[in-house]
Amino acid sequence: MKRNIRKVAVLGSGIMGSGIACQLANVGIEVLLLDIVPKEFESSDNISNRNSIVNNALKASLKSKPSPIYIQSFSKRITTGNFTDDMHKISDCDWIVEVVVERLDIKKIIFDQVDEFRKKGALVSSNTSGIPISLMLEEKSDDFKENFLGTHFFNPPRYLKLLEIIPTKFTKSENVNFMMDFGEKILGKTTVLCKDTPAFIANRVGVYAIQQLFHLVNDLDLSVSEVDFLTGPIMGRPKSATFRTCDVVGLDTLVHVANGLKENCKDDEKHAVFSIPSFIEKMVKNNMLGSKTKQGFYKKSVDDNGKKSNSRT
Repeated sequence: MKRNIRKVAVLGSGIMGSGIACQLANVGIEVLLLDIVPKEFESSDNISNRNSIVNNALKASLKSKPSPIYIQSFSKRITTGNFTDDMHKISDCDWIVEVVVERLDIKKIIFDQVDEFRKKGALVSSNTSGIPISLMLEEKSDDFKENFLGTHFFNPPRYLKLLEIIPTKFTKSENVNFMMDFGEKILGKTTVLCKDTPAFIANRVGVYAIQQLFHLVNDLDLSVSEVDFLTGPIMGRPKSATFRTCDVVGLDTLVHVANGLKENCKDDEKHAVFSIPSFIEKMVKNNMLGSKTKQGFYKKSVDDNGKKSNSRT
């Protein structure tokens, strides 16, 4: 089967979903971006209200820096909608990529709908940060299984080169080869083939390193600024270093991946590292999740002249 990706459905419009949609638009692909209907507007007939979550998310993404879109006019390639009214529209999409919250039960609900409306042969993938891909395939059709795999982008999708491709035992080899090639030649990524192991490659290494630092902060009484000074450009890493990177990724996402590793890697020699320190649990409880809530290890602020900055919390 010769494939050509002309239109993609992105299911979930958060930071990653909107970013992926923009990157697809950057390379000339038509995008359908969907999200939930706000609870307060479930009985409303007003389309603007029903699409407010996805529209506001995309608007915020397009205003963010660095910009996810190469030219603002490219955003016209993105059409928005919601899961309730518009899921049937995925029927003319060549690829459907799920980017909803990191909860297996919610992902399964979404994939049940996808299996109902997708056209035969359409690729389906999950952008999960660490949930085993095979767990999403229960009670799915054979055609769904053969065309399903993981496609793990990194934030921000326009700028970070890595794209992890994670097949299952059911994924057709030609689909794996196609996505490896498409990711590299069309999306401009460095594609890496991963086994369906907990957190795959990058997050298995990265979240371990971050968790190790979380514990060291307690043990050595280090400050946020000290850690970011020592783990940033001075050692060849980006200036976002450790804690600013945590804010960009989202503390909730990091906790989900760490909890998944703790649950699924019980025999790992470093199993204790994946336990969440109390100060991280407190931050999550207080909704200090990073950039998405405008406060995490750093807090976004605006001075009297309207200049934005990030100050340590």
